Amino acid sequence: MSNSTASRAFANLNGNYELKGSAGRQQKAVTVDGVTLNGPLSDNRDGERFLEDAFQIIMNEAVKKGTDVTEKVCDWKEPGKLREMLDLELRETGENHERLLQRCHDVAKYSVKTSHPRFFNQLFAGLDHHSLAGRFLTEALNSSQYTYEVAPVFVLMEEVVLSTLRSLIGWDSGDGIFCPGGSISNLYAMNLARYRAFPEVKQRGLWAVPRLAVFTSKECHYSVGKSASVLGVGLQNVHPVKVDERGVMIPEDLDEQIEKAKSQGSVPFLVSATSGTTILGAFDPLDKIADVCGKHKLWFHVDAAWGGSALLSKKHKHLLKGIDRADSVAWNPHKMLMAGLQSSAFLMKDSSGLLKQCHSANATYLFQQDKFYDMSYDTGDKSIQCGRKVDCLKLWLMWKATGTLGLEQRVDRAFAYTRYLVEEMKKRGGFQLVVEPQFVNLCFWYVPPSLRGEEGSEGYQEKLSKVAPTIKERMVKKGSMMVGYQPHQDKVNFFRLVVISPQITRADLDFFLDEIEILGRDL
Repeated sequence: MSNSTASRAFANLNGNYELKGSAGRQQKAVTVDGVTLNGPLSDNRDGERFLEDAFQIIMNEAVKKGTDVTEKVCDWKEPGKLREMLDLELRETGENHERLLQRCHDVAKYSVKTSHPRFFNQLFAGLDHHSLAGRFLTEALNSSQYTYEVAPVFVLMEEVVLSTLRSLIGWDSGDGIFCPGGSISNLYAMNLARYRAFPEVKQRGLWAVPRLAVFTSKECHYSVGKSASVLGVGLQNVHPVKVDERGVMIPEDLDEQIEKAKSQGSVPFLVSATSGTTILGAFDPLDKIADVCGKHKLWFHVDAAWGGSALLSKKHKHLLKGIDRADSVAWNPHKMLMAGLQSSAFLMKDSSGLLKQCHSANATYLFQQDKFYDMSYDTGDKSIQCGRKVDCLKLWLMWKATGTLGLEQRVDRAFAYTRYLVEEMKKRGGFQLVVEPQFVNLCFWYVPPSLRGEEGSEGYQEKLSKVAPTIKERMVKKGSMMVGYQPHQDKVNFFRLVVISPQITRADLDFFLDEIEILGRDL
């Protein structure tokens, strides 16, 4: 037995075992409460072999087939059938290598292929391979981004990425953190705005504050209301501001709403504007809203989770004119930039340490005051979380690979895709725009042949409302593509098409229009 390689020789000796180490020295096994402590519990070689085999399945089923236009977007199964096929129950004993690999295969096979060129269902789509490599590496390293001692590379990396995003907004300095989604970024903004206005709330709670008032447009993301509910502000104290026909906030109504709330005894503290609303893709007039916020001395937050990436485009960044005047911004690079779920930045103009002051708990087992390095690199107390997933690597690696100019091309191409589809829809019968798109949200009704010319007739709206759900069901069960639909305000169900994937070609856009016509021609 070689001395250069550790070798183990086990012999049952009245319940004890012996171990031969690298020096050939026999060691008596240590047993505590019936558990033998010598040697590892699992075999790394078996684990590495499983990873290698599983990675081949991931590459073939999720990456290659997942981006192959000749494959289905989804292999639809009803919930009961899918549960039965997958055998999801957990048992006392483990399964063998081959069975586990089949499990991996089945998970990939029956999951929706969000990287498919004909997946248009959400505000994220497509695949960036460099970002995916960053996600793989993040998972393999399994670190938590709260202290420099545990995540030195990622603490430095996060600050560089956040600083770069802030510079695109137009800030020379500031603060920020990556959050688990844009909804949490919006919650951060509300919490910080309240803390700045009433810092005693951190210690005394809601007893320390008067009745507060938040202002946001009727087209805002629902997370603004959720944040008000979670923080104890209350849904009734979120004041919806009127919008125009495009879904854009009307600043004059904002000013009136603020004055009205004051007259009723409420204390306004936050205005949340939107750059890229979820459904219509509207951009609020930030400069005018900033004027109103300045007049009333309110925290000005911009939810640019969806539309923030337009800042990378010289052609289209004008949509966010005035964003540099905001106090905070939410921006999700996992959407239009395709950094991969999840990559959500909360950015602040403030550089006084307000973010940490608001959220810090000074846990002594993490943030010891006598560390041997500069503790300013321990960023964990800026977060409401303890453990925090590394979300900067995938964006950083993708940015390193494509450069800022490459990201700009993605944004410009998405706008061009949308413009092409608008012009093609206008050439075809049956496609009716809900509104001319301001962004890359293309909202439309498909009017089947049986309903054309019937606009305004009794029952027309009810019949039209059933078209999108029926076409959606057909496309999903066929597996040909996926696109979302919804009713909105006083409008019956319509499709919302979002085209951002770099894998898309013009042929995919033409296929989409053709497929809608094929699936809806008999309705």
